[in-house]
Amino acid sequence: MKLALKIDAATFRGTLAGVPRLVDALRKAEAQATFFFNLGPDRSGRMLGPLLAASRDGASALDRYGLAGLLHGTLLPGPDVGRRCSDILRGVRDAGFDTGVQGWDGAAWQRGAETAAPAWTEHRMQRAIARYGKVFGEAPKTHAAAGWQMNPHALRLTQRLGFGYASDTRGTQPYIPVWNAEVVLCPQLPTTLPTIDELLGREGCSVDNVHERLLALTARAPSTGHVYTVRADLEGQRLLPVFEKLLAGWKDQGYELVSLGGLLEAIDASRLPRHEVVRGTVEGRTGTLMLQGPEFLAAA
Repeated sequence: MKLALKIDAATFRGTLAGVPRLVDALRKAEAQATFFFNLGPDRSGRMLGPLLAASRDGASALDRYGLAGLLHGTLLPGPDVGRRCSDILRGVRDAGFDTGVQGWDGAAWQRGAETAAPAWTEHRMQRAIARYGKVFGEAPKTHAAAGWQMNPHALRLTQRLGFGYASDTRGTQPYIPVWNAEVVLCPQLPTTLPTIDELLGREGCSVDNVHERLLALTARAPSTGHVYTVRADLEGQRLLPVFEKLLAGWKDQGYELVSLGGLLEAIDASRLPRHEVVRGTVEGRTGTLMLQGPEFLAAA
């Protein structure tokens, strides 16, 4: 029984304040995780509309990003996360955790990736890879797109740019992605569980009980394990006590809390099913994102 923790550090505030707190919580729980970093500017203010629309009890945009964060990229310049937080990023690796690329300027990626041209897509991904190399002194092994936003060019690039695996989609189990009958040989380890901000404010879910809802969803473990996405600007800050309850609850349920790489190691990647990648919606989240679709050429 394995549950992989995928940690998104998309903002300057989340990386500066949230990431060190998450590292401490994980070490206390003897849990592993993979941290994915926005390595360019934090321009969260350019996503102000969607951020306000997604606000829920205990996860308001102001609580989550702070006033300065809501103005980054508009009235205030977007701080360069990869440059200003490089010591924190290396500290995550030095603490024994896996690291990977989320992208360069996550706000721009979330706004534009769906319809972006190949040149725009590759430029952004190459920039993030180059910055990762400067910070860590090696090439990244894994990719997780901001906001689960991808396009066919980006999917192809996960293979061509040498990523060993990726977590760019939402779904139910690890798979090999297929786009319009084109197989992309970079395994996807999709997020299988809802995030805290998707649950809060719905069907009686509050900060006090949202961990119970998530633990109910993991009471029975699928053979291929689960992937849960943690937000450094949520669970790393105001909702850290909720995350600590989840860590304890998952251990009580018998899960081994692993990195995405640890989950992949437990799977025979050569036998992964091939699934189409489709665009759709997730309950509790605004807009569309990339989902694991039906199995490709499945037997009737």
